[in-house]
Amino acid sequence: MDAEIVALVDQAGPYLTAALTAYGAGVLGRAEDAAVDATANVGRRLLDSVWRRRAGQERAELEAAVGDAAEAPDDADAAAALRQQIKRALREDGELLKELAALLPATSTVSVTASGERSIAAQHIITAITGDGATLRP
Repeated sequence: MDAEIVALVDQAGPYLTAALTAYGAGVLGRAEDAAVDATANVGRRLLDSVWRRRAGQERAELEAAVGDAAEAPDDADAAAALRQQIKRALREDGELLKELAALLPATSTVSVTASGERSIAAQHIITAITGDGATLRP
């Protein structure tokens, strides 16, 4: 499960950054804003989901980490502290992992390799001509 948590937090990183940039430290108390881009709104929903599942001291620690990361967006340590808070919440709540995964857009990875003279590589090819003197006919 730790590998899943690390992968999810890594995938969530750009969304969290966008949310903190758009909403600032008040991200936890804000409603979704139509004027804010979709990436930031996904990040806001991710943070809100984690925040709603925390209580007492754990919630206060998350709020502090969000505040620190919002105040210093270029501070890698502040971002890491926020990621640690999220990882802790995910380790303690298996359902939260599923909830956050559902909020993130599906990812697909395509790997294409081309090797050799006149090789081509693409995810989708409509027409490819690589030979000498080739003629394309309709």
